Amino acid sequence: MSTIILVDDQPIANFITRKLLEIEGYDKDVVDFTNPEEALVYLEERQNTLIFLDLNMPEMNGWEFLDLLKSKGHEHRIIILTSSTSAVDRNKAKEYPAVIEFIEKPLNKNKFARLQPILKQS
Repeated sequence: MSTIILVDDQPIANFITRKLLEIEGYDKDVVDFTNPEEALVYLEERQNTLIFLDLNMPEMNGWEFLDLLKSKGHEHRIIILTSSTSAVDRNKAKEYPAVIEFIEKPLNKNKFARLQPILKQS
């Protein structure tokens, strides 16, 4: 299993996602960041990770994060995990080939079940 990266400025959101991963048996190699810039530094030397990404963050929003990853030629798979219910955001996410899923917070066991096939590939 490759590394799973959690990027959300809210520590509680990362905690919930990490706990769900642990409950479902995905507790190895999970790294979380509340600062997206620190996550980018961490990702510099990594490829093909699975990233849970929030869109609404103060230092750098999720779109800026995605653009920077793309500009650096990184190949990661992204699950957007956001409080946004906007159809505009959902459609914009489709413009990024790296985005493989768009999920509205809060993440729960039912929503997590949709991710099982993706996590098994990790």
